[in-house]
Amino acid sequence: MTNLLPGLPLVESPLFSAVAEAQGFTDEERRVATGLHEKGYAVLDFPDADIDARIARIKRDLAPHYGMDLTDPDSDKTIGERRVQDAWKTNEDVRAIAANEAILDLLGKLYGRTAFPFQTLNFPVGTQQEAHSDSVHFSSLPERFMCGVWLAMEDVGPDSGPLFYYPGSHRWPIMTNALIGRRGFGSDLASAQDPYGPAWRALRDAHGAQEEVFLARKGQALIWSANLLHGGSRQNDPRLTRWSQVTHYYFDDCIYYTPAFSDETLGNLAMRTISAISDGKPRPNRYLGEEITKVEAANRPGGRPSWRRCLKQAFR
Repeated sequence: MTNLLPGLPLVESPLFSAVAEAQGFTDEERRVATGLHEKGYAVLDFPDADIDARIARIKRDLAPHYGMDLTDPDSDKTIGERRVQDAWKTNEDVRAIAANEAILDLLGKLYGRTAFPFQTLNFPVGTQQEAHSDSVHFSSLPERFMCGVWLAMEDVGPDSGPLFYYPGSHRWPIMTNALIGRRGFGSDLASAQDPYGPAWRALRDAHGAQEEVFLARKGQALIWSANLLHGGSRQNDPRLTRWSQVTHYYFDDCIYYTPAFSDETLGNLAMRTISAISDGKPRPNRYLGEEITKVEAANRPGGRPSWRRCLKQAFR
């Protein structure tokens, strides 16, 4: 069957069952795809024979950046910096995990477009972060062509602040400023997700959503959909670590932007300038193959930015 809805990721499509038959999935790929389609996440063993050695080197090299004593088993691990962003720029093992070819190949099959990693976050402890969807931070047009892969760098117990999520919440409405009655373009927020918290809580209550906790084994990875509601549990024991790496992925031929600071209805998009971690090359914002460029606000009446199509003409 031809995919009649290419503007949706394959695993998010209402035609998933029919279209998936033609993808030539292995049994394992079909399991992962079905999990993403039905629950918004899937668990797998990270496909890297050297993962234990990589994890050991990452812990050693990044430990000094967190401002806490990670060697003393009795020290408070909650008082320092909780994350290092984009360590792939200086750490080859972080980059290798983000650019793992088997993961990129799998994501391409699951989403129907070529995947590329664009951001890494490395944590020594849990985030203790409230439930949220990544869609307000990173989104795309067409929507939902973004996902995250969370890698456990040690066994995770219930007292170390494990990851949690709400299965099926990826099917709920994607939070936008229009949906909650807010103007976002040009705004300033301490946290991009704060304005949407009440609406997410109301959706959880309305659906009777039940939280699931991921007590991961070292080397397990969780792929989650862009709109899956997830967060970090409370860390009951401040002495515990919870080493992990998150990699965020986009997919080719999309517009990449930050919804929290955008007003899509007015065409005011906080577009992102993206490069792929895997090859270091820029990934231009595109729509149906055409490159999209910004028209500066100063050149428009009233100073409001807009967007125009710019078809890249290689032979001029």
